[in-house]
Amino acid sequence: MDNELLQQFFEGDTRALARIITRVENRSADSLEILQQLFPRTGKAEIIGVTGSPGSGKSTLVDRLAVSYRQKGKKLGIIAVDPSSPFTGGAILGDRIRMQTLGTDPGIYIRSMATRGHLGGLATATADVVSVLDAAGKDPIVVETVGVGQDEIEIVKLADVSLVVLVPGMGDDIQALKAGIMEIGDVFVINKCDRPGVDKMERAVLAMLSLAHRAGGWQPPIVKTSATKGEGIEELVETIGRCQEFFRTSSHRIQKKREAARQRLMTLLEERLVNTALQKVFPNGELNRVVDEIAERRQDPYSVVEQIIKSSTFGRS
Repeated sequence: MDNELLQQFFEGDTRALARIITRVENRSADSLEILQQLFPRTGKAEIIGVTGSPGSGKSTLVDRLAVSYRQKGKKLGIIAVDPSSPFTGGAILGDRIRMQTLGTDPGIYIRSMATRGHLGGLATATADVVSVLDAAGKDPIVVETVGVGQDEIEIVKLADVSLVVLVPGMGDDIQALKAGIMEIGDVFVINKCDRPGVDKMERAVLAMLSLAHRAGGWQPPIVKTSATKGEGIEELVETIGRCQEFFRTSSHRIQKKREAARQRLMTLLEERLVNTALQKVFPNGELNRVVDEIAERRQDPYSVVEQIIKSSTFGRS
């Protein structure tokens, strides 16, 4: 492990922060040791999840929120989880393109991550990148996810407060009725509120919220904004603060943290066990040969999995 790099990170060097995030995201050889060193310094930041349909104005809203938090003296971390390029696996949309007004502010660190085909809208390594930003003293940390509807339930397990961004006139009143969407939001934001159909959308969301039982007793508020005009942003910041304060003293927060810790442990365990098993059973590129055999129907995947289990130490009695 590069101790000099860690020292620069702890001194607040932005380039060191960027290099450590790259190592963590790419799962380099020393990434595990780096995360072990950083973990005791985490747990201080408030994590805000922002999710919603494509075209709902999430990036502009995050931009406005960041400006508001900066005016209050906060140092932010922003993770923008973008669609993966089918050719490179990288993020299609660059963070500097999407949030040009924030790119030159030293108090804001923006990072784009690719979903790498992960359905939850979050890259597998997003939780670890949040930990790095947390250890770097960024607070709050905003995680903006790609808009993929129901699959974005995963954001709940990572964020302290989750915002669901809706926009009238795009069928979001129907989208909001889908199973899972209502459970995601701690705060519902109707953006582009200068469009027609705002009242109809608000009634639809209120109707669904009246039917849903929320653990912990929190009643999700609805905030109307126009991010491009800067309208409703301060009200949204105040609402997020009230939500954070409510959960800070709620037993539901403890349960939520336990569930997040369990999910993170299981994800890490699955990743490590799969990699360890594959390296042991299929060294030197043997996996490619087996994949070819399955594709050509000369081997079935069920027998291969059984072989991996029996050949692994955890498959022995």
